[in-house]
Amino acid sequence: MPRVLWKGGINFGLVHIPVALYSGAKSDALDFDWLDKRDMKPVGYKRINKDTGKDVEKDDIVRGFQYEEGRYVVLSDEEIKAANVKSTQSVDILAFVDAADIPFTYLETPYYLAPSPRGEKVYALLRETLKRTKKVGIATVVIQTKQHLAALIPSGPALILNTLRWAAEVRPFDDLSLPQENLKAAGVTAKELAMAEQLVADMTQKWDPSRYKDTFRNDIMAHVKRKIKAGDTETVAEIPAVESVEPSSNVIDLTALLQRSLRGGNVRKSAVTTIKKKPPAVTRAAAEIKAQPKRKRA
Repeated sequence: MPRVLWKGGINFGLVHIPVALYSGAKSDALDFDWLDKRDMKPVGYKRINKDTGKDVEKDDIVRGFQYEEGRYVVLSDEEIKAANVKSTQSVDILAFVDAADIPFTYLETPYYLAPSPRGEKVYALLRETLKRTKKVGIATVVIQTKQHLAALIPSGPALILNTLRWAAEVRPFDDLSLPQENLKAAGVTAKELAMAEQLVADMTQKWDPSRYKDTFRNDIMAHVKRKIKAGDTETVAEIPAVESVEPSSNVIDLTALLQRSLRGGNVRKSAVTTIKKKPPAVTRAAAEIKAQPKRKRA
C-alpha cells in the first residue's frame, strides 16, 4: 500500500469529495551510489554555509524568498500552508475538457485519488460521469509547496490526478525544422502512405504494459549478479530508511449541491471542510540485491 501524501478533497460546483492523494508512479531506475574509490566510503551531498564553508544541520535550514539582492523573507512550512489553507488540501476543478484535446507534452506526473470514508458514492458519481461524457477535469492542486495545473482522469475504478505543465513550461516547436503537414509538399506518395498504414495495422496490439521490458536495466542487473557471484564486491555501510503516517477527513451531502451547482450557485462557499495535512515523507528505496555478507551495489 503506497503512503498517503495528503488528505483533502475534490471540489467541483458545490460538491466536495473527500479523498487521499497517493503517488501513482515509482522509480525503477538504476540507483548508483557515489563511492570514494580510495576507501569505498559513500560520497554524500553536503549542506554547507556558502560564507563560512562550515556544515549546516538540517534543522538549521529554513526557506527564504529573496525579494531584493541579499534580502530575504523567511517562511516556515506552517506559514506556507496557512497562506492558503484550501489550496494546500484540495483539488479544485476549474473546467471540463475533451481528453483528446490535451497534448502529451503537457502530461507530467500521475497520482491516485482514493475516496475517504463516506466519500465513495460521490467519488463513483464523478468517475462514471467523466467516463460517459469522455471528459477530464482541469484542476489546480498544491503538492508540497508548489501549485500544479492537473488533469483529473477516470481510469478503470480509479480517478487519476495527472499534473500538467503550465503553458509557459512547454516549448513551442515553431523554431524546429519540421516537414510540412501537406504530404505532397513533404514528398510522401500515396503508395508509401498506404504501405505505412498497413504496417501500423499489422503491428497494432491491445495496450498491455507488461509486454515491454527495460532490457538495459535487466542487462546491467544481470552483470551485477555475475560480479556478486564472482565475489567482485565492496562492503559499504548501510543508511537506514525513514517512514511516516497521516490523518483523516470529512464529507458533505450530494444531491442538493449538484442541483445548486447546475443553477449556478457559489462554487467556493460552503463546499470545503477544513482538513489538516502533513507534507509527504521522503523515503529511500531498499537495495534490490542482497548478498551474504551484506554488500552495497557497485
